[in-house]
Amino acid sequence: MRSLTADLFPVLYSTIDPRAIVARILSCYDLGTVRNCQFWCRGLSDVYLIETDRAAYVLRISHWDWRSQADIDFELALLNFLHQRGLPVAYPLKTEAGKLSIVISAPEGDRYAALFTYAPGGVPIGDLSIRQATRLGETLAKVHQAGLEFDCTFDRKPLTLDYLLNDSWSEISPFLQLEDQAYIEAAIEQIKFALKNFPRSAPYWGICWGDPHSGNTHFNEADQPTLFDFDQCGFGWRAFELGKFRQVALSTGISRRVREAFLQGYQSVSPLKAFELEAISAFTQTAHIWMWSICLTYALRHNYSRLDEQFFRKRVEQLKQLKSPDWQMF
Repeated sequence: MRSLTADLFPVLYSTIDPRAIVARILSCYDLGTVRNCQFWCRGLSDVYLIETDRAAYVLRISHWDWRSQADIDFELALLNFLHQRGLPVAYPLKTEAGKLSIVISAPEGDRYAALFTYAPGGVPIGDLSIRQATRLGETLAKVHQAGLEFDCTFDRKPLTLDYLLNDSWSEISPFLQLEDQAYIEAAIEQIKFALKNFPRSAPYWGICWGDPHSGNTHFNEADQPTLFDFDQCGFGWRAFELGKFRQVALSTGISRRVREAFLQGYQSVSPLKAFELEAISAFTQTAHIWMWSICLTYALRHNYSRLDEQFFRKRVEQLKQLKSPDWQMF
């Protein structure tokens, strides 16, 4: 009789059974009685909603080959740092052994589980209000200010133009027609020229959340925000962070008044230099190309059917809009 093990196929992605999570992951924490463990959603990581007799939590399990252990450790150390300084973030909890993450030996390779506090409130329905946008901008500025003191030994790739543009373009270019390739290459060179002398020193360069938008923020009844989902964090330019917010806001149809309130809130805490404000347009285009690469990489593994002509045409046209001087700016 043939061994069942010999018949097993290698896998690229597996879904961890919630029952195993309760028995082998949550048992490492002092949580009380677990009443529910539910697979919640799949994004760049797998997210599980945990409910105990004490509180609600979120368990995040990284996808294999999306982030290294050093990347994960960097993010968790940053969130722990921000929490200790009183910033409103969903922060990681330590196991009873004092660890911020647990290695899962999944069929495809090692994955990393981390348990977070549940951010109070919820994602705003529809558009951000002016007050919510203002407070989100204020909070992001405080994160940047506090992050100037963050010192981490974990090696995580910084959000440089080489990473955001060059590495992203190497992933995108094979899928484009020659005409679109030439257009994107020229756009990238223009971005690099516009940002070639941008300083990599404080306060312009420091910690970035990496994905600042209303979908990664819960607001309570008093419109106080709590930030989460720091998957894309790293050292980078604060002006890039504002460009990243603007890129998401424009792609989701958030109104100009709300975008302006966000920027005003940010500058009420941490005023920007004129050259930083001028660079937001170029950084918005940079964020668009970076997110294009991330979405492409995700689709290649989890939803190849998305990669039709419309997927690429839409993103080429969006970049053209972002480059237009008539496009709505901050």
